[in-house]
Amino acid sequence: MIVVQRRLFWKIYLTLLASLVAVAVLMGAFWSLVGESGRPRWGAFHLEVDERLIPERDSPPGAIAAAMKRLGDEMDADVSAYDARGALVAAQGAPIAFGEGERMRFGPPPHIVRIDLPDGRTVLARLRPPGPRPHLRMLSLVLLAAGGVGLAAFPLTARLTRRLEGLRTGVERWGAGELALRVDDAGHDEVAVVARAFNVAAGRIEDLLTSQRALLANASHELRSPLARLRMAIELWLARPSPDLLAEINRNLAESDGLVDEILLASRLDYDRAPRPPGARVDLTALAAEEAARLEPGAASLAESGAPVEIDGDATLLRRLIRNLLENAVKHGRPPVGIAVVRDGNLARVAVSDCGDGIAPEERERVFAPFYRPPGRSESSGGWGLGLSLVRQIAERHGGGARCEAAPGGGSRFVVDLAGDAVELPPSGEGERRT
Repeated sequence: MIVVQRRLFWKIYLTLLASLVAVAVLMGAFWSLVGESGRPRWGAFHLEVDERLIPERDSPPGAIAAAMKRLGDEMDADVSAYDARGALVAAQGAPIAFGEGERMRFGPPPHIVRIDLPDGRTVLARLRPPGPRPHLRMLSLVLLAAGGVGLAAFPLTARLTRRLEGLRTGVERWGAGELALRVDDAGHDEVAVVARAFNVAAGRIEDLLTSQRALLANASHELRSPLARLRMAIELWLARPSPDLLAEINRNLAESDGLVDEILLASRLDYDRAPRPPGARVDLTALAAEEAARLEPGAASLAESGAPVEIDGDATLLRRLIRNLLENAVKHGRPPVGIAVVRDGNLARVAVSDCGDGIAPEERERVFAPFYRPPGRSESSGGWGLGLSLVRQIAERHGGGARCEAAPGGGSRFVVDLAGDAVELPPSGEGERRT
């Protein structure tokens, strides 16, 4: 379960929600300071009227008018005084009709307050709006709200844009050629997910380009020898044609053509690393028999292993895998070369062994590297080329792997495991082999 605070959507949403709450609190505080603060003023007005400000009923009208003026100025209000019969005695500001107003009570203050004095007179007061005009007050509230949201959202926005800017800068630098560069992928939100996805993609592309460069460099080196021999053979043949020189030319052409074909296949497999789509059912036992028959008579033999083994895969690639294993054993080992195809659970296992000198334990993994040449081996004796590297790539594409081990009784044994729901076909004559 994803933690809410760690998701970018919820971070933004909750931050804005908190911003609105903070703005509401600020607006309430602002309103309490600059808005209608009538109740304290009404209380003060009530005390002034009750205790000292209004002269006695029999006082001259001028004294009452002066008291109304002083009270209105102090309270910033329109004030009107009426006698017991409802006649206007004095007024400060705009007169207030006798029937308007209500008594003080708890709750929001009335617009007009009425105070009945003990001697029967009535005083009405209407407070003037304090502070700025209503539209200015509303503008102030809007500006306050905008400022509050801006201040509350600034930290998240700054952090988010800083991380996105770092991601953008890293992508631009990587695109400019810094293929080893990786962006900061710390965190658990969507930005971190994008950064990790970029790092994975950048790593795969860097590996692909590195392997392509190494492949081209090694291929150019490996092609140099057959092309040089081909050129020399052609020059000799032009000077003095002979069947031997023609055979040499054809042999070098075949070697160059095979190497180019392997380079193209290696590039395709290295580029297309997507999971292998379901293919046709392939009879591995039949493929092994056909490829063993291609070699010189007696060079390789297929071991009897019972029922033929069939898997779901690419017949062309699987044929190349078996061919490379056999050609490698013939070239670098000694006869007899044996090949066996067996079923091991849901896996199909292809094993090719020879009776040569074997491969040192520390070299058994290195021989799967493209164009690997053991230390001390001359160029004329050749290296391992691309054959075993393609074997491993094809095996991995079929959900398996390849390894080298010592063969029983001496020599080397190359073992390839292949997935693809391996099954044993019925014995020959009861089922049909498909390739």
